[in-house]
Amino acid sequence: MTTADDILDSPAAAFAATGARTALPAASHTPVSVIIPAKNAAAFIGQTIASALTQGDVTEVIVVDDGSTDDTMAIVRAIRDSRLRLMPNDASGVSAARNLGALSARGDWLIFLDADDRLRPAAVTTLLTAAKAAPHAILVYGDYNTIASDGRPIGRRDLLKGRRKPSGDVMERLARGNFIVNGGIMLVRADAFRAAGGFDVSLRYCEDWHCWCRLAALGEFAFVPELLLDYRLHTANTMNAAVRTPQDFFPAVARVFDDPLILARLPASAVPRLRQAAEIHLVTYSATQAVRFGRYRDALAYLGMVGQRSLRAVPRSVIKIALAYLGI
Repeated sequence: MTTADDILDSPAAAFAATGARTALPAASHTPVSVIIPAKNAAAFIGQTIASALTQGDVTEVIVVDDGSTDDTMAIVRAIRDSRLRLMPNDASGVSAARNLGALSARGDWLIFLDADDRLRPAAVTTLLTAAKAAPHAILVYGDYNTIASDGRPIGRRDLLKGRRKPSGDVMERLARGNFIVNGGIMLVRADAFRAAGGFDVSLRYCEDWHCWCRLAALGEFAFVPELLLDYRLHTANTMNAAVRTPQDFFPAVARVFDDPLILARLPASAVPRLRQAAEIHLVTYSATQAVRFGRYRDALAYLGMVGQRSLRAVPRSVIKIALAYLGI
């Protein structure tokens, strides 16, 4: 199990010097492992697994049960497919579950799919095609849309389809804020993920952003402008999101900007500016979530926090909050 103290820079440095520039085999011959951490996910786990198993290029689906007390494990065991594996995690948390799945994965590429989301048809093939076109990329990612509990589309991110996100060396851009958002929209090279040390289990929030930043320190990313995932909004995850505040996310900012591997790839003179940008990004995110749940007074307070850090950042934050109000 990976802990904060287990995240070592020596294997990461070795990978950065060699593996990051090693092209993988052709996409059609590259195994993909889908890792699904699950805790009390009986309502959706069947759909999630089905969305992974119907992907033509997936060679295994690893469900890591994180101490479920409902029918999650029974549902998984009832699915008859030789590619499906079930592992227990003893309620150690989602980051530990993902790390455990990645440790045993046989694929050259990993996808971290949440137990209530679902991959869109041909999502993996789309990502592998993009990876073939960018043979030195260690992470390939796309975009997502949102759906309701019953699977009904509720997002309008299709209006943003075709927009470009960063590719290549994304280190500085990613340090400013997490533009990947969800592990279900990306393929990451298994050897790179392990070299980066996995997810930091000491972080309650934004552990994915910290992990992506460490990966960005090791190699290139590639973006494909396609909606590849249906991200499900339902009672459990929306209640969790509804009560988050900017203070919940600031430990991750401290972790990112105290990480030797990440700092080694950032110009020292740029670190204060990038850290401020990361804080603004997360405060703005908190404001967009507050708007989505009708907490307009909190959203205004968070916008004030943006202004305290940079008045120049306020207009951009206002635009993001307005887009959130429109469901984008």
